[in-house]
Amino acid sequence: MSSEFRHSPPGEPPVPGDGVPGDGVPGDGVPGDGGAQAGGTQAGPSGPDGAPVRSAGPVPQSRIDARRAASRRVHRRAFIGLAVAGGALGAAAVAVAADAHGHPETAAPRPPAAPARDSRPPAPAAVVNTRLADGVTIPVNPAIVAENAKTGDAWWVTTPQQAGDIEGYADQASASVGDTVTLFVSTKATSFHVEAYRMGYYQGIGGRLVWQSDEVGGTRQALPTVTPPTNTIVCNWDPTITVPIGPTWPPGAYLLKLVGSGGEQQFVPLCVRDDTSRAAVVIQSSITTWQAYNRWGGYSLYYGNSGGALSFTHAPGGGSFANRARIVSFDRPYDHDWASGAADFVGNELPVISHAERLGLDVTYWTDVDLHARPQLLSNHRALLSLGHDEYWSLEMRDGAQQALLSGVNLAFLGANACYRQIRMGPSSLGANRLQTCYKSAAEDPMTGVDNALVTVNWPQPPVSRPESELIGSTYQDVGANADMVVSDAGSWLFAGSGLVQGQHLTRLVQGEFDRYVPGAPGPTNVDVVAHSLVANRGGNYSDVTWYTVPGGGGVFASGNASWVGALSDLPLVPGNVLPDPVPGVTDPLLRVMENLYAVVALGPASLTNPSQGTGETVYGAGGAAIRTPVPSNTA
Repeated sequence: MSSEFRHSPPGEPPVPGDGVPGDGVPGDGVPGDGGAQAGGTQAGPSGPDGAPVRSAGPVPQSRIDARRAASRRVHRRAFIGLAVAGGALGAAAVAVAADAHGHPETAAPRPPAAPARDSRPPAPAAVVNTRLADGVTIPVNPAIVAENAKTGDAWWVTTPQQAGDIEGYADQASASVGDTVTLFVSTKATSFHVEAYRMGYYQGIGGRLVWQSDEVGGTRQALPTVTPPTNTIVCNWDPTITVPIGPTWPPGAYLLKLVGSGGEQQFVPLCVRDDTSRAAVVIQSSITTWQAYNRWGGYSLYYGNSGGALSFTHAPGGGSFANRARIVSFDRPYDHDWASGAADFVGNELPVISHAERLGLDVTYWTDVDLHARPQLLSNHRALLSLGHDEYWSLEMRDGAQQALLSGVNLAFLGANACYRQIRMGPSSLGANRLQTCYKSAAEDPMTGVDNALVTVNWPQPPVSRPESELIGSTYQDVGANADMVVSDAGSWLFAGSGLVQGQHLTRLVQGEFDRYVPGAPGPTNVDVVAHSLVANRGGNYSDVTWYTVPGGGGVFASGNASWVGALSDLPLVPGNVLPDPVPGVTDPLLRVMENLYAVVALGPASLTNPSQGTGETVYGAGGAAIRTPVPSNTA
């Protein structure tokens, strides 16, 4: 529901509004040891030097110390907080830290040269169920291993900008090889170019330069229009530059970095998908939730200015819920002060992506709009990963995921408040699925009484009345949590090898929004609760980590808290003011939990291998916690 409250380091209060969850001081990066899992015993994949790829291997303390000294961070939580050292200094510091300790140079103190445009990728090798160094078996794709063995580029990091310095949007949120993406850019710079970074692990740098455009002329584009009564902001900009998606663009999550001649910088996110993929796992970017919170122009699905006034900041100051947009458009940039235009990607998605790619997991990528447009493609995969903030779902998305689950596809929800609000998608002048409708009121929505199944209210509310618990197994509760995660079933397969014991606390992991299992609520009754955490500051409610399986079908994992993804952050060469360091006692066990999760959901229908037992009924049985009513909110 809200991305305004995120995980903060122990000893500091939770920090609102930074868009980057998780924080802490460096740990050693070593996951808990554990025995072999069921499956193959193929030796682990090798890197470019022939050494085996580690599952979540140790980061030498000297390297961590060098990173701490080199990055000179003044505040670890803000992705856009590079103002003191500057992005160029930050990038150069990464290179210095790497060189000083004998690691490959990953960035030079100058912008990277454009990669060769005529190279072709090698023929793909077979995916192999591979036993990692810690004994966990997952499907490993040699192409992912080879891609992340390539040298990363620290220059993907941006420097803070003022509103309007440079900004843009693409005519497609996702594209396939062979497509041409058109960018619409407005800038004060006389000229600019585009750098395309594929995001992954890349020796801990987090991104690799895949393509760079020629320099093109810059211009200021017209102000956007506001269309009442839905308060929809739309840019009618002239096309500026085209980006050809060629065979050297592997499927993945990309940040297109707009770089002005005067140092102006901002991102345009892009997913490169492969509609023919049969990868074990599809990682889904939650762009409908990004767009719901996007206030560029002055109007999001939460706040809007009065009288059609324009503004260009992510902060809600001066806006009201009554003046919010009812329809938002992808035909506009993301806020410059929301992760430099990357929206929720860096803080709520990149930690999962970088870890999966470090493992070499057999993954492919799409957005939730792709699930909306082609839900039948989900059956080509064994598991869908929903990331840290995945609040807005269309009927097509919901029905597609439900059908896939019944047929054996596994689902993992790595956040809280997922699938909470219904949306409808519609076309703009640029193409299909560019307008996103959410009235948040049955009385306002013209679909009420016409087709009640499509009314854009919260999924549990009438006339829709389809609580998210029917799919996820748990139910959204509230926002503002500040609590430890408490292990309630240390014997669960999810915790194997993590070192976690019964009753152990993971310090302040439960932050912001949270979900819990509610006995008697619509949905499955065979839900396992493996972590059951008292949220004392929210009236004594609880946050639960849950798992359930559909007989003969797939399984569903739900982390039950909004800061899970941020706590996975473990990119040792990314400055700490871009992404947080590993949290001691939290990150390492969670990385092992993720490996255990992949070892089940990426290998086939989980009901056949790890059926749930229904321990949630015991946790909330006689003498257990009182059942709480979820706290509704339309403004958070």
